[in-house]
Amino acid sequence: MRFYQVLLADSHYHSSNPLTYSSKSKLQLLSVVTVPLQKHLASGFVIRGVNKPDFKTKRIKALMSSQPLPTHCLKLAHWLADYYCTTLSDAMRQFAPSRPTVRRSRTEPDQFITTPAVQIEFDLSLTADQKRAIKRITNLKTTTALLHGDTGTGKTRVYLELSREVLDSGRSIILLTPEIALTTQLAAAVEQLLPHPTYVLHSQLSAAKRKQLWFQILEASEPVVIIGPRSALFAPVKDLGLIIADEAHEPAYKQEQSPRYHAMRVASQLGVITDAKVILGSATPSVVDYYLAEQHRSVVRMKSLAVKHFHGQPLVEVIDIKDRGNFSRNPYLSNQLIETMNQELAAKKQVMIYLNRRGSARLILCSHCAWQLICPHCDIPLVYHGDQHLVRCHICGYKQMPPLECPTCHNPDIIYRGIGTKALIENIAKLFPQYRLQRFDSDNVAGERVNEVYSKLRGGEVDILVGTQLLAKGFDLPKLSLVGIIAAETSLALPDYTSEERAFQLLYQVIGRVGRGHGRGHVVIQSLDPKNIVVQSALKRDWLKFYKHALAERQAFRFPPFSYLMQLTCRRLTLDGAQTAAENLKKKLARQKLPVEIIGPTPNFYARRGQYYYYQLVCKSKDRDHLVALAKEVPADWTVDLDPINLL
Repeated sequence: MRFYQVLLADSHYHSSNPLTYSSKSKLQLLSVVTVPLQKHLASGFVIRGVNKPDFKTKRIKALMSSQPLPTHCLKLAHWLADYYCTTLSDAMRQFAPSRPTVRRSRTEPDQFITTPAVQIEFDLSLTADQKRAIKRITNLKTTTALLHGDTGTGKTRVYLELSREVLDSGRSIILLTPEIALTTQLAAAVEQLLPHPTYVLHSQLSAAKRKQLWFQILEASEPVVIIGPRSALFAPVKDLGLIIADEAHEPAYKQEQSPRYHAMRVASQLGVITDAKVILGSATPSVVDYYLAEQHRSVVRMKSLAVKHFHGQPLVEVIDIKDRGNFSRNPYLSNQLIETMNQELAAKKQVMIYLNRRGSARLILCSHCAWQLICPHCDIPLVYHGDQHLVRCHICGYKQMPPLECPTCHNPDIIYRGIGTKALIENIAKLFPQYRLQRFDSDNVAGERVNEVYSKLRGGEVDILVGTQLLAKGFDLPKLSLVGIIAAETSLALPDYTSEERAFQLLYQVIGRVGRGHGRGHVVIQSLDPKNIVVQSALKRDWLKFYKHALAERQAFRFPPFSYLMQLTCRRLTLDGAQTAAENLKKKLARQKLPVEIIGPTPNFYARRGQYYYYQLVCKSKDRDHLVALAKEVPADWTVDLDPINLL
């Protein structure tokens, strides 16, 4: 009988210590095994052989593959546990194939090909800009390069040309996308140029399918291409040569459960461990990423459009919402936007209308006593959804029928104010009844999501697209010629240090849906403050102007990249309990006498969710190690978020 220490990767086990198991067979280090843990089975990885212990051991149930986990995975897990102050078991759980009870299928992978959203002209020669970018990235001495390329400059072609070189050298690649919706389209584009086994990994796959693909990657004997969202970084790929993160600025790259990692930081560290080049691609890089890349002189810039025919920059028109004379035909769509929509639709072109708010009405009020309908659990306004005739909480999911009268004064005159995508599409349908409309937001059900109907959109089977930020995510629509933005300042209203950055990115990306070489395009933006620097920078596509503005603001108030942040959150059944717990923790952390600014305690942005109340502390320091040291003093029932992407 042999004995091995096994590092568990299971949600029921939270420790950095391995457990000892026995086995009749000789096992390689990092073998993937199934072991008993209390009353269920768990996945684990063998990390060392040991002498027979002086206690009774359980036997390893099964060896799941003849191939061990690549050694770089264990190194990355150790870094993840240290950097994000979590347990090694939580870190290793990112590498686990699936639940042990899920049977591993032996069938071949299904074909995932659909019409690609990323349309690439492979018959065209590389532009001078693309050639320079490829040469610069190849020659950079730093592991990570930031590819700052304007919309339509052909970043995806650069990714694939570099990928081909790496695959031809016998090494594998990982391609990251921020949204699952973009994975199959990118996979189709990859198949056009890269004749290598391609695997798409994401959470919407069945557990059996994901397990099957995981083991195919582990046991592959040739270079492979892995495509997926942030979790694809933990695929058991051998001899990794290149990691590409498309739309690297997207907040979806931040993991919101433990370990609360940011995929860009993990990708850079994985590149260091494996000697793989890492490319962070974006038209609107995050302020922090760009600042760091500038310090390391690893910014690679692309400006020239990679198209056969350039029709000029889109025609941009800004409408002042405060001038109600602009809205004589409709309260939400300006006269100018309606007229431009008529012109483009008559020319058989597509129109996109962008509003980053779901639902039909954002506020429900009494016209007499000003009573407002709020969630009984979260103390935030309930949103009316006209298609279901329900009001819903977008935090906890609570829903009810809308009231027929005010419960306070019994006034029947209930006002529905604000507008979301559902009410907006109803308004547009009345103005343009002869055209085909479709709404795209997170309320879409299966079969209606933008990636699932992309071929219809690309083929022009939908005339007017109405939606939220989902429409800003890299989809190329050749028939699209007009983008209308209903309210430019939606994201600016959030009380957070990143709100300007997020507003700029969304505006820039939405505007970038037109003027991609299919025609000149037209953009109509409705704004409460047309002279706002965020709006103006996005309109003029002047990223550098916005960056300098944002950097000055961050430096003045000591926000990243000029300091590191840690957000500590507790939840309690009472408001007093949450406040007291936060005050006690602040005193405890202050006794460490580290050079850390501790802000708070304050209620969270969503201070009440369901039955719980939430309080937070925000810690700032120029030295991240000081924050890690404080994180180790935080009680286990608190949430620790090192490097949060916002403080909401």
